[in-house]
Amino acid sequence: MQPTRSLPLIALTLVLAACQSETPRTVAPLPAPTASNADLLARGEYLMRISGCNDCHTPGYGESGGTLAKDAWLTGSPMGFHGPWGTTYASNLRLRMQQLTEAQWLEYSATLRTRPMMPDFAVRAMSEDDRRAIYRFVHALGPAGQPAPEALPPGKTPPAPYFNMVLPAVPEAPVAK
Repeated sequence: MQPTRSLPLIALTLVLAACQSETPRTVAPLPAPTASNADLLARGEYLMRISGCNDCHTPGYGESGGTLAKDAWLTGSPMGFHGPWGTTYASNLRLRMQQLTEAQWLEYSATLRTRPMMPDFAVRAMSEDDRRAIYRFVHALGPAGQPAPEALPPGKTPPAPYFNMVLPAVPEAPVAK
């Protein structure tokens, strides 16, 4: 037994115990940080760049290698996507966002169902914060351009320009002999 070594350990334990409060304190959690409008605008621009929105909704974006000025972005396109569903045109998002409140956009985009070629499933998969950032960015760009042409029903040939989306033939099942 070595009393000289255990005495400092006991003293340290008593000092630490004396420093502790008698009842445990509860600390209120910090509120979740909210993004500033500048952060949301930057996030919205980033999402529009990387998610391919400009590929269809901004005429000439792809051909420019993504270098078009933002004032030309998201004004819709006269390029049609023609297939068995009819013909779809990429809408003018800048005009559309001016017609919606943020709350309306969040509700609309959470359940978005559109015609082909729009990957609406990608928008539905986004977080509410991402969809809010998109709204803030596009809304901040302000209105510009003209409405895109109206969708055409199946069987009606659109005026040029349009992509003709031909579905592959389904191979026949082999016949059992």
